[in-house]
Amino acid sequence: MAIHTLYPAERGNLSLSYEYFPPKTDEMETQLFQTVSDLSVFSPSFVTVTYGAGGSTKARSLTTVRRMIQETGLSNTAAHLTCVGATRAEVDAVVAEFAAIGVRHFVALRGDPQGGIGSAYTPFPGGYDNAAALVAGIRAAGDFEISVSAYPEKHPESADVDADIDTLKRKVDNGATRALTQFFFDNDDFDRYLERVRRAGINIPVVPGILPINNLAQVRKFAGLCGARVPDAIITRLIHLDEMPEERIKEATHIAAEQIVDLARRGHRNFHLYTMNRSPLIEAVCDLVGFERQVSAKQDKVPAGAAA
Repeated sequence: MAIHTLYPAERGNLSLSYEYFPPKTDEMETQLFQTVSDLSVFSPSFVTVTYGAGGSTKARSLTTVRRMIQETGLSNTAAHLTCVGATRAEVDAVVAEFAAIGVRHFVALRGDPQGGIGSAYTPFPGGYDNAAALVAGIRAAGDFEISVSAYPEKHPESADVDADIDTLKRKVDNGATRALTQFFFDNDDFDRYLERVRRAGINIPVVPGILPINNLAQVRKFAGLCGARVPDAIITRLIHLDEMPEERIKEATHIAAEQIVDLARRGHRNFHLYTMNRSPLIEAVCDLVGFERQVSAKQDKVPAGAAA
């Protein structure tokens, strides 16, 4: 499809959110907070920060979330939380730690098996069995926003789409207030999934997850692990551009922008972008779609202390 920026009337009530992950090094921390500064000009409705299996990034997640809230002004920062490798008491304590630094929004996930994607998942002894149970635990701890995952192409461990939607319904019944989808590239898949979700009586917002393709080989590998599909049409547009970085980024920008514009014209208003902690491609996509930049003094520079 031809890509055109959305007319103001079309984009007036669209909203963005972003996913970030905790940095492992000082250099990665500098890059992350430069990305946060770059992308904040598009006024995200919230941002999320991931959390490693069994709390393996707990300290980094806490530090990152604290800085997001206290130094960048992103008071709407959501903390991811998983069931993996921790007892209920340990998870509850983490909820309390995040709440103490100002978190009012959690993303409740079961988490990948401790043996890695593809291995069998086993609930941790004394822990939360699954994401639905985790949602109930967070809901019991306070009046938080609780986002959960959804899978337009089915979670790879689910028997079928109906079983997958049953899992989502249990999460909603336990207090989830929003679903963020796994990335997908075929908008028809998303609309078919959403229709089935609504027929199941699930009425919370289901926000499409958008992953601009910075590296086709990596995205194809990751998609294969998580049950997503990269359509042949997209592969054809990108596969011959490996040695042409400028053209590859331009084409990837158009692909993601086309997806967002098409979803917007189908009536979808919220979009969750997987940033990979890098801003150039995300900025290019937002500009091409026509999201307006709102520059403030706070957003003009990286927060103090970001550089090592």
